[in-house]
This record gives sequence, C-alpha cells and structure tokens, in this order.
Amino acid sequence: MENRYATNPEEAKFYTTEELRERYLMENLFKEGQVNFTYTHEDRMLIGGAIPTHEPLTADIADSIKTGHFLERRELGVINIGSPGIVEVDGDRFEMQKRDCLYVGLGKKHIQFLSDDPDTPSRFYLVSTLAHKEYPTKKVAIEDAEPAHMGSIKESNERTIYKYVHGNGIQSCQLMLGMTLLEQNNMWNTMPAHVHDRRSEVYLYFDMSENGRVFHFMGEPGETRHLVVKNEQGIISPAWSIHSGVGTSNYTFIWAMAGENYTFTDMEFVDMEDLR
Repeated sequence: MENRYATNPEEAKFYTTEELRERYLMENLFKEGQVNFTYTHEDRMLIGGAIPTHEPLTADIADSIKTGHFLERRELGVINIGSPGIVEVDGDRFEMQKRDCLYVGLGKKHIQFLSDDPDTPSRFYLVSTLAHKEYPTKKVAIEDAEPAHMGSIKESNERTIYKYVHGNGIQSCQLMLGMTLLEQNNMWNTMPAHVHDRRSEVYLYFDMSENGRVFHFMGEPGETRHLVVKNEQGIISPAWSIHSGVGTSNYTFIWAMAGENYTFTDMEFVDMEDLR
C-alpha cells in the first residue's frame, strides 16, 4: 500500500513535473492477481484496484491501517470496469457487470473479489472512506443509476453523469461516488472548473486506448498545473485544487468525494477570467 501525505497549495507552486506525479498521480492501481491500495491523507481516502484471475482476492489491509479488519471503521465503494465478476461480502454474492457499483457498509468483515472468466478478468476499482454508522450493503447496476445529461457537442463536453452513492441514491456516511461517460467526439470535462474547499476528490480515468491520454488540470485557479494520465490511472485532487481534464479522445472517469458535508452541488465555479 502506497502512502501519500496531504499537500498545500503554496508548496505545489514549486513542484516539478515528477514531484506533481509522485504526489497526485496513482499509476499502478491495477495488477493481475493483486489488490493494490493508495492511502491519501486527503480526507483519509483509500483508493485501490483488484484484478482476480484464477484465485479470489481479498482486501486484507487491516495491519496497514491498524484496525481489526478492513471495514471496522470504514465504508467501501466498488465499481467493476472490466469483465463480469463477483464480489462476496460476508457470504453474500453480488454479480457485477461492467460499470455496476456496490456499496459495502461499516463493519463487514470478509470481502472477496472473483472473475467469471480468469482469462478475461474483472477489474474492480475500490474507494474507501471513514465511517461512523452502518448503512446497508447495496448494489446498483449502471442501468439503474441516476443519470444526468450535460454539456454539448459545440463545447466538446457532451456527457452523462451517473450518480451511485449520494444523498438521493445509495446511502453512506460520507462517501459520494459516481461515473461520467463522455460521448464520442467529446473530450472536455468539468469546464468551467470549480473547487469545493470542504472536501477532497479522487478520479480514475479509463476506457482509453493504449496511446490515449487525458491532460488533467489541477492547482489553484490562478496557479494551474497539469498531469498527463494514461488509461486506468488515478488522480488525488486536494480540496484547494480545480479538477478538469481534456483527452485525446472521449473517455470515462469515476469520481469519488469525501469530507465535511454530503452535498453533491457544494462547489464554487471559477470564472474563466480567473484561470491562469
């Protein structure tokens, strides 16, 4: 498990490209036959990837976080971005197609990940946040998620936002989780940019070709930087940072938030005149 400490905007102004990547880019979440996690001190989120092949995988990181078991003080969101598979939670089996979401509540002890076909394995993306109350474990398929159609071809940002874990969907303590799909020939997301100083956010970019890239913009509105992101790589976005991106073609990304409040629309938009 990688460990990333929180950063502040004054320091970030002086980071080199390599330093930016070391602090905010998660390059190796997905490896076959492994569960890999990154622990960020930005709202103490855990971000992981699991690719089960011929043997089930378990999220056994209790020793790293010094608790009796993984979800003793946490909740977990899972989205399958690969081939069909199964997540087992304390003996209950949840079949997961591509883009299905599963929320696992506080206190669950035994979590396993399996692929239907080990030769074309599932790819489970994991986000865990601190929790204070147990909410029911629940699955939502992509076709049952709440969609919001936004943007336009004229602005190169026609997209659909699917909300899974949020105030009007799957209930949680503080995790908010969803996915944005850009339509073909659309490349921009979240522009005009915004910040929400009361919570941090993490991103996973996927559904990209081997040579596809997303240029992820970050930093304070008047002091922006960028990171070049490959398929199935993640970004840690501090509360003080904008988070916007443009790709070499359309792509999909998963967003997850944690922090002070539980309001999806809590954001301050940044005027284009203020971006530097």
